[in-house]
Amino acid sequence: MYYVYILYSEKLDKYYVGSSFDVIQRVNRHNRGHSNFTKTGIPWVLVYTEQCEDRTKAYAREMFIKNKKSKEYIKNLICSVG
Repeated sequence: MYYVYILYSEKLDKYYVGSSFDVIQRVNRHNRGHSNFTKTGIPWVLVYTEQCEDRTKAYAREMFIKNKKSKEYIKNLICSVG
């Protein structure tokens, strides 16, 4: 099973969208500075996950969310499950 996840950095007031088969491991890697983009926003907090059937679908969903280029879209997505 794969997941789409959204992280939030209060420090940057930014969201990060990604996909992975192991979300907790991936969040930990982001918070250890393994990604140049997320390194400056540590600490990142997991605010959303969405289960997908496989890697292809998870990546397609990740790209769909990223292509919205909208903080409001992400906030609404997060609020819709909370």
